[in-house]
Parts: sequence; C-alpha cells; structure tokens
Amino acid sequence: LAAAALWDVLGILLGGAELLFDGVKEHHVTLPSQSEPWNMKQLLVWIGQNLLKERPELFVQGDDVRPGILVLINDADWELMGQLDYELQDKDNVVFISTLHGG
Repeated sequence: LAAAALWDVLGILLGGAELLFDGVKEHHVTLPSQSEPWNMKQLLVWIGQNLLKERPELFVQGDDVRPGILVLINDADWELMGQLDYELQDKDNVVFISTLHGG
C-alpha cells in the first residue's frame, strides 16, 4: 500500500465553538501523511492535540464530539456520512456548530 497523501481540510467553528480555539473561526489545516486514510475520529484527536486551546470537555466527550455540537461535512450532516468512520477527502470542509449557549 502506498502512503496516504496529505489532506488539506478546512475546519469552521460557529455558534460559540470558536471560543475554545482562541476565537478563531476558520482553520485551514494540512494533516500529516499516514498509512491509512484519515477519518473523523482521528481528526477529532488531532484537533484536540493541535488546535483546541481550552476546556476540551465542551468540545469532545470521549472519542466523539459533545452532544449539542452539530457536525457538517461538505454541508451535509455527518450522521449521513458515517460520523466518526467517515474517511476524509482532500479539500473537505468540516463545520462544527455549537448549539449550547449560556443563559
């Protein structure tokens, strides 16, 4: 098997989720090459290790996004795309929208 190519992924954070990432709403990232294709589960781990700046419990819960965070992959609900098992493609757009708001 040939090594998987690098992937350029655009991550967008909305609805307050960006506050956990120093207020930055848009992240253009190039994921490192690995032998297997990247999937969403691996992307969440990578985000936690490389981008998430504070209060990870408000973004992830275990291996998954916290309930109340909607995830869109190329404008489609990730539940239709296989959620954590979705294999990322080059130039994918991944959007995280927090529906959790303080009162």
